[in-house]
Amino acid sequence: MDLLLYSASWCRDCREAKRFLTKHNIPFKEIDIEATPGAAEQVIAHVGKRAIPQFVIDGKWVQPYRPGFGFLHDEMSELLGVTEAG
Repeated sequence: MDLLLYSASWCRDCREAKRFLTKHNIPFKEIDIEATPGAAEQVIAHVGKRAIPQFVIDGKWVQPYRPGFGFLHDEMSELLGVTEAG
């Protein structure tokens, strides 16, 4: 599995996404939209707004959080085949 994480250092949900991936030993490449030229535009082109964090899993864009609810632990655990107890 190839997983990209579009994020920014100031983003609380992005930090939670990184903790989740690290906790479950899921390898990922982080793309900081503030530091990587064109990265914010990629997010906008694929999701219609500057909404982070975003996962790109084997080329498929997935929003791993819901505004007002935060990071979607249960949904991402199911999608990535891990258990939250792990």
